[in-house]
Parts: sequence; C-alpha cells; structure tokens
Amino acid sequence: MKDILENIRQIKSSGKRAALCIIVETKGSSPRKAGSKMIVFEDKTIEGTIGGGSLEKQVMEDAPSVIESGTPQKFSYNLEDDLGMHCGGYAEVYIEPILPDEQLYIFGAGHVGKALANLASQFGFEIILIDPREEIIKGFEGKSYKIIQQDFVEASKDLNFGRNAYIVITTPKHKYDEDVLALCAKKPSAYVGMIGSKNKVALAKKRFQEENILTQEEIDRVDMPIGIKFNAQTPEEIAVSILAKLIDVKNSKSE
Repeated sequence: MKDILENIRQIKSSGKRAALCIIVETKGSSPRKAGSKMIVFEDKTIEGTIGGGSLEKQVMEDAPSVIESGTPQKFSYNLEDDLGMHCGGYAEVYIEPILPDEQLYIFGAGHVGKALANLASQFGFEIILIDPREEIIKGFEGKSYKIIQQDFVEASKDLNFGRNAYIVITTPKHKYDEDVLALCAKKPSAYVGMIGSKNKVALAKKRFQEENILTQEEIDRVDMPIGIKFNAQTPEEIAVSILAKLIDVKNSKSE
C-alpha cells in the first residue's frame, strides 16, 4: 500500500468514507502479522491486504458498521473456531473510520461570517465562503479558505452538499437569507442554520408554510435563530455562539 497517511488524506478530501483496518495482535498461525493494514470502503472494496482468506473477508464485512457509527472498534477473531481457517491462531484487528472533513459553508462573509470562519478553522472545519462582493472577498487574501465569489442564491442552487456539510446563512439581506435557506433546507446536510431575530425567524417560518416553500419537517431541522443561546452581541460573540452549536452537532453525530 502506498504511504498510508497520504492515502487517508486523499480519501478524506475526496468526500468518501472508509475504514483503516490494522492487525494489532496475533497468536499462533495467522495469514499476516501485527502491523498489516488495509483500507475498506463503504462498498467493501479494499486497498491493501491483511492476508486474504476468511479473516480479510470478515473484516470487510465488519468495517461498514464502524464507518456508519463513526467510532473506532477492536475486533477479536479466533481464526479456526470463528472463521474456519485451518491455520488456527487468533487475531485482533483495530478498525478506525476515515470520514470526510466537516465542510462549513458560510453564505455571507461579512463581520459575522468572517469571525466564524476564523474561529471554525481552528476546530477542523474546512471553510467554504460564499459571497459575490469583491471588496469583502479581498479581505480573505492569504487565507486557506475556499472562496466562491457568486450570487448567494445561484451558488445555493449549484452546490451539492453531503452528510458532512454544515451550512450557515448570514447574508447582508433578509431576502437573500430566506431564498438561500429555501434551497439549502431541501438538500442533504449535517446542519443548516440561519441568522436572525425571533421576529425575523417567525415571519420566515410563516412565509415558508403559507407559500408551501418548505415542509414542516424541513423547517424544524433548521437552527433559527442560529447558535447556542446566550447574550451574544458583537460579531465575534455571535460567531462563538454559532461555533458552539456546530461543535455540539458534530460531536453528537459520533455518540
């Protein structure tokens, strides 16, 4: 197998999900010894090998459940009694999920969006900023963020989100916020939230319902007003509130 760290990095950046499987202990006869590695993808295709045969086949069967749970697990196999391998022996295999980086899409790179991007980048989020304003985008030169300089609504139509996508809507106008939310709430994501006062949110919900823009289920999954509730006032404080909510959702996924 090529460099394992590079392989994992490529899988994470591709958006695919997989599991790293490592033999951590063997006793008696076994196809391969401790340290042997392979990667199993969701469709049970593999890269590398831990020796083939029934052990490898069983690990391929066990890996998808680990990927789905998002939690590493260690499996013990009696090669003869459990797997019918005539070589006998015993093996322990550590299986760790390889999941895509959480992608944070921020619609609106103004004061709150900028503060959130700077904070969230320290917590493992891949930052994607969407804003058509050239003067705003120039303020991010030298940053490692992905920038989409495009109309808010057009970008929300074009973007395809996955289960690892976190969507924060904080554009400069209420109309943009609602139009972007109307599109994003119908797409897969781990989280979607819209900034706004209680009054603004109540009016938005009423419009979505009366005009049949979103179903009640789609409305209910939106975090609005956005973030953990505390007396946040400055853009930086509001960003802390939003980030706290994102971290809570992210960590709750693996419980």
